[in-house]
Amino acid sequence: MGRNLLEISDLKKNDIKKIIRRAGELKELKKQGKSLKSLEGMSVGLLFEKQSTRTRLSFQAGLFQLGAQAIYLNPVDTQLGRGETIADTAKILSSYLDGIIIRTYGQNKALELSYHSSVPVINALTDLEHPTQIISDLFSISEQGIDLENFKLAFLGDGNNIANSFVAASATMGFNLSICVPPGHEPNARVMGEAMELGNSEIGVTYNPADAVRDADIIYTDVWISMGEERKGTEVFKPFQVNSKLLSLCSKNPFVMHCLPAHRGEEITAQVMDSPFCIAFAQAENKLHAGKAILEFCLLD
Repeated sequence: MGRNLLEISDLKKNDIKKIIRRAGELKELKKQGKSLKSLEGMSVGLLFEKQSTRTRLSFQAGLFQLGAQAIYLNPVDTQLGRGETIADTAKILSSYLDGIIIRTYGQNKALELSYHSSVPVINALTDLEHPTQIISDLFSISEQGIDLENFKLAFLGDGNNIANSFVAASATMGFNLSICVPPGHEPNARVMGEAMELGNSEIGVTYNPADAVRDADIIYTDVWISMGEERKGTEVFKPFQVNSKLLSLCSKNPFVMHCLPAHRGEEITAQVMDSPFCIAFAQAENKLHAGKAILEFCLLD
């Protein structure tokens, strides 16, 4: 029983729609103060090698709200930190648990864990993709009354895991995507190639922020230096900052999104972060509701 979620391409359009619809239902139930124990009696491990605030807390709180037990596993405190293999770890964890949520560096580690696990594995961020974040973000976009199959998103900054997952999501859902990055910081070539082969949407890479945002419905940015990367110079990214001047070039009044944490004054200004059209904090809240919908989808379906 159950299924893995390792990258966006694991999902079909109807799967994403189903998860988003369920996230809305779960959000409404919480607002009404109603308790739903759909995962009662289950135990889920959170194997996190990277730091986390929103992803860890939303999954832990979500599991509790659904009646399940969340067990946080820091690799430093487990036998993984002493050299036990991922394969052996997967076999042991899946004999104790009903699901595993992993947050790690290389995508291959998540893939290997899932290969040797007999229970569902959910990717809560790797260097390649962040599928749970993007599903939550699509839920947040839908709350603004935007048709998920007919809008344009402009992503500015570094072609990182968020950008990669948006490329895959665009190819699946059909919305248009403009990735705006400095030369040499483009999204993953394999992910781009697979999306282009599907040909379901317009996906472009540009080096001109003005072109990217002109007709965008959503402007999205992320930190310029991802976790685990050496803190190097950010000069090359400065023209890609989301600020009032950039927004003045838009032909629409787009919503601004950021998956947080935000480095105010770097990828986004404080003025834009605190503006009424920035929905970053609604995004953060929605990780709880989307996370619960993802858990039900992976563990129960």
